[in-house]
Amino acid sequence: MTAAFTPLSPFGMEITGASGDQLVHQEAADRCRELLNEHGVMIYRELDIGDDDLVAFTRLLGEPEVAKTSEHRHPEIDTITLDPAKTNAVLAGYRRGNFHWHIDGATIPIPQKATLLTAREVDPAGGDTEFASTFLAYQALPEAEKARLDGLTVVHSFAAAQLRANPTPTDEERAAWNRVPSRTHPLVWTRSNGRKSLLVGATAGEVMELPGQEGQALLERLLDWATQPQFVLRHQWRRGDLVIWDNTGMLHRALPFEPTSRRLMHRTTLVGEEAVA
Repeated sequence: MTAAFTPLSPFGMEITGASGDQLVHQEAADRCRELLNEHGVMIYRELDIGDDDLVAFTRLLGEPEVAKTSEHRHPEIDTITLDPAKTNAVLAGYRRGNFHWHIDGATIPIPQKATLLTAREVDPAGGDTEFASTFLAYQALPEAEKARLDGLTVVHSFAAAQLRANPTPTDEERAAWNRVPSRTHPLVWTRSNGRKSLLVGATAGEVMELPGQEGQALLERLLDWATQPQFVLRHQWRRGDLVIWDNTGMLHRALPFEPTSRRLMHRTTLVGEEAVA
């Protein structure tokens, strides 16, 4: 069967009729990277890619990160679930933060380039994933607003993200969050090719050049702006789907589901390729 490529609105590309083993070729990986740079999100419907092929394809796309969970014979694979019986219990608790808009790796110098997420089990009761293009959101800002944002820097921290999911932490929980180093980045991320995006989301807690409440209000206003319907794509999962997104220009979040949900994902991640500047 020949794969069909269908552009989505307001961004994204859906691919149907492909199989996992068809991706494990450099030509397929090169085309995926090209389309990913153009469309931001690639959705391979019901691909049913196995773990071996998932890791092989990830390596063809770039350098994979080593997962934090150490739960698989492939060290590149993370288990994404809220069920502590299926993953590390502490990590399962932290996954609640995935219900808030964020990018991965905002607390490190070079955020991850892209994420590959494949559905092993889905739950029709919840767990869709939404993506918001921070490229489109920046482009649509009034010129006066762009000028105001120029030169502002933002502190990104794990603690800021976790406070959204758990606003009344214990002292022990807060201390654990604070052990993760924070990172200060420009509010507007300018790529080497001149393309610009907003670097906002759950990890963004403080604007260095503004008083506390004023800075937080600006960050919330920009997050609301970037997640308007005209900048958002919603993906309803089917078992076997593989979704790849450009993490550097895309906020994402999972829509809420219960910890007892059977929703189970396998994830690989590409190491970042360009520092925030």
